[in-house]
Amino acid sequence: MKKVLTFGEMMLRLKPDGNKRIVQADSFEASYGGAEANVAVSLSLLGDHADYLTKLPENLLGETALGTLRKYGVNTDKILRGGPRLGIYFFEKGASVRSTNVVYDRAGSSLAESQTTEYDWPTLLADVDYFYFSGITPAISDELQQAILSACKYCAAHNITVVSDMNYRGKMWSPEKAQAVMGELMQYVNICLANDEDFESSLGIEAFDGDETRGIVQKASFKAGMVAVAKRYPNCHTVASVLRNIYSVESSQWMGLLLKDGQFYESPVYDMHVMEGVASGDAFGAGLIHGFVHDFAPQDMIEYAIAASVLKLTISGDLNLVSDQDIMAIKGHGSGSSMSR
Repeated sequence: MKKVLTFGEMMLRLKPDGNKRIVQADSFEASYGGAEANVAVSLSLLGDHADYLTKLPENLLGETALGTLRKYGVNTDKILRGGPRLGIYFFEKGASVRSTNVVYDRAGSSLAESQTTEYDWPTLLADVDYFYFSGITPAISDELQQAILSACKYCAAHNITVVSDMNYRGKMWSPEKAQAVMGELMQYVNICLANDEDFESSLGIEAFDGDETRGIVQKASFKAGMVAVAKRYPNCHTVASVLRNIYSVESSQWMGLLLKDGQFYESPVYDMHVMEGVASGDAFGAGLIHGFVHDFAPQDMIEYAIAASVLKLTISGDLNLVSDQDIMAIKGHGSGSSMSR
């Protein structure tokens, strides 16, 4: 069985009850997640072999995070232990015209304080077929930027496929810094995921005008941006993106777009009533990797990935707790129109 290693930060997620704002909260629902951890859990639930790499503190929060991963079958043997603390993020669920909001409390975390020298890539990647990271991880620290660069170079020299979700976070770094770092890393990336503002903020390539109510009708400009990514980075044979028309926090339309080996593939459009709009991009990435691991045809791959993504919108928390059967039940059955309302 092909093996996937994902690398990033797992955090404690604290959410006020219901749709309360943080300033109203007198209690918080606690759970655990993080982009690359979410991908690893998804893959494990789909029956794939998923390893996760991070650094967790040797305290009860670190143990609980570790237990969450193990609960869903993720291999945790490569996780480093030690350091001062687990990062935290506060998740404030939006409603109607009020957007969802996130507040980070992750400075000085165990992963953020880790050093490049702690990552023995020949050992960590010895049995790996796919290496996955998102743009969040190099945004955490200069040391992690160098660690990922070393990992990518090792992968390139040892025929390991590198998958990266650009996943730009404006609260963590500037477009200028993101483009400088991701531009270097992209030289080694084989499968690139980029959504909405990721193209311009992370890669300096125009694809989306910022109007979230009409993302799908900008399909032509997304395609041009994807072609530009493949042209700029010849090592990148696949570019995938989620296109959305977001009318409110609860109401939106979603579809997937895939450029693989110079050919485009599109998913149906899904009309969505969103329960919680978080980590759907991670679910999309996991679905895509699952398609590669199992040699799906490109059309099946993009349909599977977007089905996994929209299912996540119906589930609270960071983790996409769905099975292959759940995904297959809705794959290819979008009901929306690709035109703006």
